[in-house]
Amino acid sequence: MVNWPAVFAVFSVYCAGVVIPGPNFVAVAHKAVSTTTLHALVLVAGIVLVNLFWATCAILGIGAVFTWLPWLTVIVKCLGAGYLIWFGARLIIASGKTPTIKSGHHQTITLKGAFTQGIATNIANPKSVAFYAAIFSTSAPAHVDVATFIAMLAMVGIVASLWYGTVAIVLSHPPIAGAYAKQKKHMDRVCGALIIFLGIKQLTR
Repeated sequence: MVNWPAVFAVFSVYCAGVVIPGPNFVAVAHKAVSTTTLHALVLVAGIVLVNLFWATCAILGIGAVFTWLPWLTVIVKCLGAGYLIWFGARLIIASGKTPTIKSGHHQTITLKGAFTQGIATNIANPKSVAFYAAIFSTSAPAHVDVATFIAMLAMVGIVASLWYGTVAIVLSHPPIAGAYAKQKKHMDRVCGALIIFLGIKQLTR
C-alpha cells in the first residue's frame, strides 16, 4: 500500500527544488532557443532520467553514504563543477557559430548528443547531488515498500518532465527562438558565463 503522506512530503520538497534555476534550467533554455523543440525535449529526457537515478539513490540511502564518506562528496563536487566550467567555456568559445544539419543521419547523431548532454549536465550537477543527498533523502522515510517507492519515482519523473518540458516548449516558440537567433553570440556568452559561475560557486561552497 502506498504511503501517500510520505509521497506528498517528498513531492513538496522536490517541487521547491526543481524550479530553482540551475545548470539544468540553463541547459534546457539554451537548447530550446538555439535548436528545435524536439532536441530540447530529448535533452529534457536525459535530465529526467538522471533525476530518477538520483531519486532512487536518495530513497535507498545515498545521504548516509555521503555522510560516511565525506571525501566522496568532495570528489563528486569537484568533478561536477569542473564539467560545468568546461561546458560553459566551450559555449563561450563556440558563440557566434551556426550549426548546420545536412542529413537525417546527422539529425540522429544530434538527437543522441542532446540526450547525452542532458545526462551529462545533470549527473555532473553538484546542485542535484547536494539536493538529493542532503534534502530529498531526509524527506523520504527510512524504509519504503515497493508501491511507495514506485509512487515517489513516478512523482519525480512527472514533475521533472512537466517543468523542464514546459520550459523547453515555451522557449522554443518561434518568436522567442527568433529573438535568440538575432542575439545568438551574446546570449551564448551569457549562458556560458552563467554556467561557469554556477560551477565556480559549487567549488567555493
